[in-house]
Amino acid sequence: MRVAPTLAGHTRFETQAHRMDSLSDLLVRFPHSGEVAWIGRRPARRAEMIHCTEVTVLAGRGLEGDHYAGRSGSRGVTLLQAEHLAVLGALLRRNPIDPALLRRNLVIFGVNLLALKGQRFRIGTAVLEGTGPCPPCSRMEDALGPGGYNAMRGHAGLNARVITGGIIRLGDAVVPCLAEIDRKEIFPR
Repeated sequence: MRVAPTLAGHTRFETQAHRMDSLSDLLVRFPHSGEVAWIGRRPARRAEMIHCTEVTVLAGRGLEGDHYAGRSGSRGVTLLQAEHLAVLGALLRRNPIDPALLRRNLVIFGVNLLALKGQRFRIGTAVLEGTGPCPPCSRMEDALGPGGYNAMRGHAGLNARVITGGIIRLGDAVVPCLAEIDRKEIFPR
């Protein structure tokens, strides 16, 4: 067995037959980046979501034109896992589910959003930090019908604070910042 340092400065134990990475290494390793599939703003309380192809993100506040911008730094942007739309459709026995009904700002596919809790990640030119799960609200009963609230539990997404403002567009990559740094060190241009 030999001890080998990793790119992040952590310790990894290796044998000829098996390589064992530390938990801190595993927490920052993702199979690939995600992608922005849908963007929406809430212009006012209880107002219908406005679908956008791009949005300006304000540091410490949230999405420009969203009524939650600036209210709580930890909930500046709300994200929903795109893969959960199919789960919700199955639980509610209705497909497809319109993302606007769920009242989240960004729908992301291809990366596990809950793995981004406590991590910084880049979307477009903005840097966000996952602050924790975004619980469903009682409005889900109205939006999705009876049982909508319980269907959303565990599938309602992630809250994030805005560290660096910028522009987010449909199709932008969602890249954990540590993974982005490691990739640059491994594959310099």
